[in-house]
Parts: sequence; structure tokens; C-alpha cells
Amino acid sequence: MGTAAAEVRALEIRELECFLVLAEELHFGRAGERLYVSQSRVSQLLRSLESRIGARLVERTSRSVALTPLGQRFLDRLRPAYGQLAAAVDDARAAARRVAGELRLGFLGSGSSRMTEALALFHARHPAAESTVAEVTMADPFGPVRRGEVDAAIVLLPVREPDLELGPRFERQPWTLAVSVRHPLAGRPSLSVEDLADCPLIASAEPAPPYWRDHQAPRVTPGGRAVPRGPSVTTLQEGLATAAAGRGGMLLCRPTAETHARKDVAFVPVAGLPPSELALVWPKGGDTALLRAFAEAVADSA
Repeated sequence: MGTAAAEVRALEIRELECFLVLAEELHFGRAGERLYVSQSRVSQLLRSLESRIGARLVERTSRSVALTPLGQRFLDRLRPAYGQLAAAVDDARAAARRVAGELRLGFLGSGSSRMTEALALFHARHPAAESTVAEVTMADPFGPVRRGEVDAAIVLLPVREPDLELGPRFERQPWTLAVSVRHPLAGRPSLSVEDLADCPLIASAEPAPPYWRDHQAPRVTPGGRAVPRGPSVTTLQEGLATAAAGRGGMLLCRPTAETHARKDVAFVPVAGLPPSELALVWPKGGDTALLRAFAEAVADSA
């Protein structure tokens, strides 16, 4: 038993593969082509295997190649065993790639259709994985990620946080201005970015960083006109209620405006601003197989 086990351990998989292919092709040249080796290498591997077994497995003449009776018997036993071995390796690889566990995902404002598409693709690829979603506020878009309340978050760009990793970007959309239906700008079919100087802009409250707040409520137009600052709010719903009360306007991307349509708020397209864009962020050094799988789904859905 010990000697037989040692002989099995000494066998090389390449020798067995070579014999199986040669038994199918019965031609050293074609077997070499399938194995991406030379004809002489096929002969070498076969001789090595026959040396381990102690008998000829293949009869070779100038005109033909045939299995010996022992070679045929060995083939009949080897083929199903090799198939089981290959299946075991495939199963192990699949298990190594298997993504399981729970992904906690934060999102800003409203779950975009692109986010839900990415989640659907993620679960289709990894049925063993679970996910939960939680809204992050305009006043603290990065805090939940830093505090470990979520594994990653989908937030508006720009992101200039040295402790956060910026993942795939997606969902580039034009801006609209949310204002009360009683506001003078509400009846306009569209606005220029310069028109923002005529409307106080509602901004995110702290602790959202100043650069992030100013991007969504710019203080100056590209033409140099000062934009008055309106009230600061913590959530999207607070911002919409503030706009509906006539206390200012709030810049929102078009899908968010469409999702949150209401009778007392008008959403007017704004031209001249760089598009709104979302991105996935997570703590630096905190990526996992689960997170990488979702980032791939985000990139592929975009």
C-alpha cells in the first residue's frame, strides 16, 4: 500500500494528460499540437509514464500508433478517474471565487436606477451574497463609510478624501434647479448657469466638507457673478421642503428630480454646469472580495 501510494504521488499530471490525448489522437504530432508541446516531448512524457508503470502502453510503428491491451485497460480506468480529478479542481476554483457574506451599501439621496441595476447584476453573479442598503445624508456623505456603518457608499463627486478609495464612476447626468412653483425662475423652460446668481442656493450642512458643499451650491458662476447662499440642510427631503417654501433653489441631478417630483416644486434644467456624477467609495485598504465583486458589477452596469 505504501509503495503504490508513493508511485501515485510520483506521477506527473502532464504524463497522464499526454497519454489521454495520445489515446484519442493515436498520432504523436496531433497530440503535441493539442498539448502545445513538440512531438519529441510527447514521446518523452509517454516513456516516463511507461517507465513508472513498467510496461508498454502504446505500440508505435512507422505507419500506426495503437494502444497495447494494457494501455487500453489503463485508459479505461484512467479516463473516469481523471475526469473526477478535473471536476474536483473545477469545484475548488469555483469555491475560491465564490463570493458570500453581506454587503452594506450606502447611497446618497435616492437609489439611482444604475445602483439598482448594479445590485441586480451583483446578485445574479453571486447568489450566495446578501446586501443591505442605507441612505447617507447630504450633511455627512462620507461619515458612515469612515465609521464602518456601511462597507461602501455611492456618493456625488468630487471626492477628495485621502482616507477613502475612489471606485468606478457612473451615472453622469445633467443638473436641474429645484425651486418653488412661485419662484420667478419656475416658469422658464431652461436656465443658464449664470441665472443661478438670481437664486439663493440651498447647500448641504456640515460636516460635509466645504469643497463638496460648494460643488453642489457654487458660490460664483463661471462668468464671475456671486451666487447667494441659501439655508443649509441635512437631507434631500429637507432641501426639497426648503425649496418648496420659497427659501432658495437646490441643484439636483435629473433622475433625482424625476424621482422626487412634487406639485409645489418646479425642476428647471440648468445648462453650463459639468454633469453630476456618482462614484463608489470605500475606506482605503478596506476592499474585500465582496466589495470588489460589487465594484465590478457597478463598472459593468455603467
